[in-house]
Amino acid sequence: MRLLGSRNLPGMLLLLFLFFFTVSSDLSGDRAALLAFRSAVGGRTLLWNTTLTTPCSWPGVLCENNRVTALRLPGSSLLGSIPANTLAGLTALRTLSLRLNHLSGPLPSDLSQLSQLRNLYLQGNQFSGPVPDFIFSLHALVRLNLASNNFSGQIPSGFNNLTRLRTLYLENNQFSGVLPDIDIPDLPQFNVSFNNLNGSVPKGLEGKPKEAFLGTLLCGKPLDNACAEVGGEPPAASPVENGNGILNSGKGGKKKLPGGAIAGIVIGSVVGFILLLFVVLFLCMKRSGKKARSVDLAAIKSQENDSGRKPVESENGGMGNGFSVASAAAAAVSANGNGKAENGADMAVAKKLVFFGNGSRVFDLEDLLRASAEVLGKGTFGTSYKAVLEVGTVVAVKRLKDVAISEREFKEKIEGVGTMENENLVPLRAYYYSREEKLLVYDYMQMGSLSALLHGNKGAGRTPLNWETRSSIALGAARGIEYIHFQGPNVAHGNIKSSNILLTKSCEPRVSDYGLNHLVGPSSSPTRVTGYRAPEVTDPRKVSQKADVYGFGVLLLELLTGKAPTHALLNDEGVDLPRWVQSVVREEWTSEVFDLELLRYQNVEEELVQLLQLGIDCTAQHPDNRPSISEVARRIEDLRLSSSRDVRGQIDHVTEAD
Repeated sequence: MRLLGSRNLPGMLLLLFLFFFTVSSDLSGDRAALLAFRSAVGGRTLLWNTTLTTPCSWPGVLCENNRVTALRLPGSSLLGSIPANTLAGLTALRTLSLRLNHLSGPLPSDLSQLSQLRNLYLQGNQFSGPVPDFIFSLHALVRLNLASNNFSGQIPSGFNNLTRLRTLYLENNQFSGVLPDIDIPDLPQFNVSFNNLNGSVPKGLEGKPKEAFLGTLLCGKPLDNACAEVGGEPPAASPVENGNGILNSGKGGKKKLPGGAIAGIVIGSVVGFILLLFVVLFLCMKRSGKKARSVDLAAIKSQENDSGRKPVESENGGMGNGFSVASAAAAAVSANGNGKAENGADMAVAKKLVFFGNGSRVFDLEDLLRASAEVLGKGTFGTSYKAVLEVGTVVAVKRLKDVAISEREFKEKIEGVGTMENENLVPLRAYYYSREEKLLVYDYMQMGSLSALLHGNKGAGRTPLNWETRSSIALGAARGIEYIHFQGPNVAHGNIKSSNILLTKSCEPRVSDYGLNHLVGPSSSPTRVTGYRAPEVTDPRKVSQKADVYGFGVLLLELLTGKAPTHALLNDEGVDLPRWVQSVVREEWTSEVFDLELLRYQNVEEELVQLLQLGIDCTAQHPDNRPSISEVARRIEDLRLSSSRDVRGQIDHVTEAD
């Protein structure tokens, strides 16, 4: 036996040598493929130490058994197209994440060689063209995310070949045509929203949530719009006779009306048209009369407080009470020395809008008085209106209340507000001052307030707010407050709350109502900001920067929990939101804190926890224990950067069930 073993020893050594050579060769091939990919795509240089013979220690690269099995490079500013003969060399790859970059062009067909690929994340790039057929040969795929690209053409039915697929995200592309019946046995994560799709939702997809089909022309279950019936002509009715003869002359025939019936229809139509014309003329004259006169202030207040049209707190929430500015803004500025109402022309002579900056004055006070308006909401410092001017400009007008200071003092304070210019603030364009009324004119924010977005619609049609949107709003709001605090050590916002964070059409945050706390009188109670008020604040006119940080901390907790602070006070027996969060965290039930809409995104748990801790730090009872707003903004920015670049390797991690 010993002789036999000795005799076979050279062969065994040869086999071992060939094995290790093959392994080394495979890893060398993986290294070469990674370097070829790095040199092919532009943008930020990948910080890979090329002096190392193994790529397994490079950032974003994961190896198992001396093969590269995962490549995660999200948010790395990669630019250009992926050429052939690069990533295809990573034949043992199981996870490829290139999301949130600037990659473009079609996907190279040789990616079909990645037969072990289970997770493919390409969302947030500019890939174009149809979905390549090689995708359907990757039978090991479990997660596929092609969302937010420029893919076009029809969605192929070949996805049915991927029987192990559990995630298929195709939203925010340019797919067109009908949606094929994708009937995969277990596909819990599916989305084709915001594409140019039409036709009916296939039967195999009727069980998906309606959010998966928003922004399309699809119809049928689970959407609210039913599909129109498709078919030939309606079945023919049997011939029916009456005293004037046959109305339906037989199979497929049309009804023949007698002459008397036709004459009656014509006469009735003419009479109806004349009556309709009189009604339209009457309404136009009535509306014109309303615009020509001003209404006294008491009438406006009764309109605002009418029980059937009670304004909400959302500063830009969108109440549909369509009365004109002639009955709101015009009457508000109608007070002259005698308190008598004037018409718009007389008021324009007596008082003018005072604009800030050197921008063009596309409207004046008279234009504002003629504008149609609707109540947006009642806030801390007054009532806001949406005003649509005849030139097409839309502005927000705030009618201040409880302001009892001289014109000179008002001018000094409000001009300090008007000179603030920052992309995260709602610009103050102009103001009007009279003894009785004070008006502020702002840019109109189309999406309303954060409060309305978080709490306004909890129905089935609501689009969930993801981590990216919420963290972006938090960062933008923090930067806006940071700019205000930079104006001086004693300059503060004074009224931080979610209804004062307004949103543009693209959900970019703008801080509003800044600098107004110094205008209100002693009658303004600090209970107006209940839920956001720092413990040390007793006078709303004297709010420190650290008190702003407290209010912002409550805002962060509101973003994370989905709970409004005022609701917490009402429903939890006086326990405010910060105390409730801390009590849950102490019991080690941290996951119970977060909004269920956020728990859908399982790749950002650590970021959620860190932002929660930041909210707790901001709401410390003692002001000295709270961070500055600059530190808050920096920590949020670091969290977002960490999330986008996936430095901890937690993003795109999924449990791969065979």
